[in-house]
Amino acid sequence: MWVTVYETDNEAYDIWNKEVGVPTERIIRIGDNKGAPYASDNFWAMGDTGPCGPCTEIFYDHGDHIWGGPPGSPEEDGDRYIEIWNVVFMQYNRLADGTMEKLPRPSVDTGMGLERIAAVLQHVNSNYDIDIFKTLISKAAEIVGTTDLTNKSLRVIADHIRSCAYLIADGVIPSNEGRGYVLRRIIRRAVRHGHLLGAKETFFYKLVPTLIAVMAEAGQDVKEKQANVENYCVWKKSNLLVR
Repeated sequence: MWVTVYETDNEAYDIWNKEVGVPTERIIRIGDNKGAPYASDNFWAMGDTGPCGPCTEIFYDHGDHIWGGPPGSPEEDGDRYIEIWNVVFMQYNRLADGTMEKLPRPSVDTGMGLERIAAVLQHVNSNYDIDIFKTLISKAAEIVGTTDLTNKSLRVIADHIRSCAYLIADGVIPSNEGRGYVLRRIIRRAVRHGHLLGAKETFFYKLVPTLIAVMAEAGQDVKEKQANVENYCVWKKSNLLVR
């Protein structure tokens, strides 16, 4: 595990080193690397004004068999070191003139990548190699008739069937506006990738049973509305021509 802290955040640095026990060589200070004061990968803000503060990010090293360098290095965009967690110390309010005033009630805002944690626990280095996606990708390949499980179009289809199914189960339906339009575009994109792989007929809805199976208890909402979900995931080739 590696961590980054904002360059001047000695408190976070000391906590990681002295209380958690992270070696100093695995704690990296990141300064203002985006051309302006407080413009840093390790300083989070909602926008030009409003609540903000330094953050510390947690990275997992997937091993030297994967290309990439630690955060802050020229090779940081590789896939070896992956951010899995972010902790923001929300302690300032930035005003329009750039002034930083301390918040009366500072807080901690934290977020963790669920699928990235799953990849770590399952000893794989890609979200698409975790059990849920591997099963969906294999089923999608079977349905569209391809044997190339590394094709990125299969990843698109596997990702999109999950998002579409849960949106529909929550009451969103394909339409020409708002959330429905977003759903419609996601379905259309998935179907287009299926056709790129050679799908000759409507296929997207056929992934719903597999999705329900792999999601187990978390798939009960979709299971209860399976017929409705499948109905809206039936997308004919002619629909691709409609914007």
